Amino acid sequence: MAPEAAAKFQQCNCLAVRQAARYLTQFYDQFLASSGLRTTQFSILAKLRGFGPLSINALAKELVMDRTTLGRNMLPLEREGLIEIVPGSSDRRTKDLRLTEAGVERLRAASAGWNQAQSRFEEAFGRKRSSELRALLREVVASEL
Repeated sequence: MAPEAAAKFQQCNCLAVRQAARYLTQFYDQFLASSGLRTTQFSILAKLRGFGPLSINALAKELVMDRTTLGRNMLPLEREGLIEIVPGSSDRRTKDLRLTEAGVERLRAASAGWNQAQSRFEEAFGRKRSSELRALLREVVASEL
């Protein structure tokens, strides 16, 4: 690749965000490993804990994830009894995901590792910069590009 093309490619916003996301996912996964959860699974359990039962579509939207990716990530959680899939509360044709007591316990156990990862990140980048980064990334998601 010509140097000018390589330089232009290094300005790709998508590439930079995806590389950072993969790096951070690997970083957090190291801290969550002892709980048997991966970062995405931790996020699913945390969202269900925070919001209560959600439809598959609502959870996918909340996580900014397509349904098929969510499906691949929720199957092991269901198999382990950490979530359950139940008929929708407002529409029986839909399915809701609900956190089980076992899921609450696993989330609680995983939170120690998550807190360590969070602290290490903020030590490296500073609390203010970390907060600003989260705010900026939330703006990107909300922008509806």
